Amino acid sequence: MAGGPAYREVTVRRAPKIVPFMVLGAVLGFLVALVLAYTGPVDPTLTRGSVLGFFTVAFAVPGLLLAALLVLVIDRRSIRKAERARAERAFDDEA
Repeated sequence: MAGGPAYREVTVRRAPKIVPFMVLGAVLGFLVALVLAYTGPVDPTLTRGSVLGFFTVAFAVPGLLLAALLVLVIDRRSIRKAERARAERAFDDEA
């Protein structure tokens, strides 16, 4: 049995996961690019695929960055709403 206090003060907060937000931002940017590429006027010098590729880069990257910024804002708010709790140390007798 190790020494030390049996109870400890901890901070408990809900933090968002950054990857799902960034993927959602990129997907939304791609969907905007898809709509613009296939509903706009036809250019005889460019294919729809090349227009889609250009718009994907133009909208997916900013969508990804805006989603990351949103995660940072939500994370800051979760820090302000953090609560203090008292945690009890659990001992494992099998070790």
